[in-house]
Amino acid sequence: MIRRMFLLGWLLLISLGTSRGMGQPLPFARPEEVGMSSERLQRVDVVIQKAIEDEDIPGAVLLVARKGRIVYRKAYGYAQLVPYKVKMKADMIFDLASITKPVATAAAVMLLVEEGKIRLLDKVKKFVPQFLRYRDKNGREAPDARIYHLLTHTSGLPPYTDAEKVRERFGFPCPIDSLVQYIALLPKTNPPGEKFHYSCLGFITLAKIVKDLTGKNIHHFTQERIFRPLQMEHTAYIPLGKDGKPSDESDFYKKYRDRIVPTEVVDGKPLHGVVHDPLARTIGGISGNAGLFSCADDLLIFAQMILNGGEFRGIRVFSPLAVKRMTTVYEKVKESGRGLGWDLASAYSSNGGDLFPSGGFGHTGYTGTSIWINPRTQTVVILLANRVHPKDDGTVVPLRSYVANVVASSILEP
Repeated sequence: MIRRMFLLGWLLLISLGTSRGMGQPLPFARPEEVGMSSERLQRVDVVIQKAIEDEDIPGAVLLVARKGRIVYRKAYGYAQLVPYKVKMKADMIFDLASITKPVATAAAVMLLVEEGKIRLLDKVKKFVPQFLRYRDKNGREAPDARIYHLLTHTSGLPPYTDAEKVRERFGFPCPIDSLVQYIALLPKTNPPGEKFHYSCLGFITLAKIVKDLTGKNIHHFTQERIFRPLQMEHTAYIPLGKDGKPSDESDFYKKYRDRIVPTEVVDGKPLHGVVHDPLARTIGGISGNAGLFSCADDLLIFAQMILNGGEFRGIRVFSPLAVKRMTTVYEKVKESGRGLGWDLASAYSSNGGDLFPSGGFGHTGYTGTSIWINPRTQTVVILLANRVHPKDDGTVVPLRSYVANVVASSILEP
C-alpha cells in the first residue's frame, strides 16, 4: 500500500512536471529506474516546505536528474508575494545572479581558448593595459595577474565596488569599458595566486575581454555560441533602457515576462526582469558577474552537456578536454578549490552537501539559485529559490546543503 502511494505521488509529480510537453530537456524516469529511492527522495519536500514556513524563501523550484533522466521536477510556494501573490511553477524564469559566471562568462572565455584567441596564461594587462599590479607596503610590485587568476578569483581584485559611486562618476547606464578601467585601477588586495577572494570584478573584466576579442557583448556572444545551439530558449540577459527598466528591444522579456520571478522590492516595486546585482544593473543588465535569466529546464540542458563532455543532442559546444579543465581544480591555484568558473571545494561550495563523492562542481547565486553536478554519480541538483523577495533578508545556505544531502541519500546504486 505504501509503495503504491509513492508510485501515485510520483505519477502526479510527473503529470505536473510535464506541462511543457515535448519541450523537456531529458526524459522522465522513476527514481528506482536509475538506482534511487522515491521514498528517500521525497523527503526533500519537508525540507523545502520548512524553509518556506520559516520565511527564508517565498518559494522554489527543484529539479533532480540522474543518468540522463529527470527524476524530480517540482515547484513550491510562491514566485511572488507583493504586490500580490503568484504561485510558483516549475518552468518559471529566475535571475540566476552569479551562476552567470560559469554558465555564460567562463564558458565564453573557454570557447575563445579553444579557438586560439586567448590563453589562460595571458596577462590581464594584455587586454586591459591599465590593470594595476599589487604593490606591497614597501612599494614593491607583484607579478602581473593572468586570465586564469580572474577565472579562479585569485587575481588580487577586491570582491566588489560601490555601484552608486560608479553611477555618479560615469552615469547610467555606465559603459562596461569605463567600469573595467575603473576596476583595473583599484588597489589589489594581494599578489595574484596568493589568496582566494571571491570577486565579481574579475568576471566583469572577463566579459569586457570577450567583447573586445569578438566584437560582441557577452549577451550576444553566448546566445550565438551556446544558448541558441543548445535550444536553451528560456535563457538570456535582459538589457535595460535608460530608465532602468527592461528595454523595449528585449524580445525575451516581452515573450516571457509572465514567467519571470521578481526579486527585491526597490523604490516600492519588485525588480522584474531587472537584474538584482547593483553593478550589473549599473552597466545596463549585461555583465560578466550577473545578469543571466534562466529556468531549471534550461540549466539542466547545460549541465547534461557538461556531463556529456561538451555535447548535447548532437550539438558540440566544448571539447571534452575543455570541459575537464573547467571542472577540475586549477593546479596553479589549487588552494582556491576552484576550477575555471566552477566551484569544487571552496568555502562557497556548501551546495554540494556532505554526502556526494568528490569530483563534483557547481555554483550559487546571491538571489538564492544554485546548481550542483556530480559526475561520479551522474547526478544534477538544481535548486532555484528566490530568497531576496520581497526583502533581501532570506537565507538559503543551509537549505542548499540539506537538499543535496537528501538527494545524495536517495542514491542506492552508486
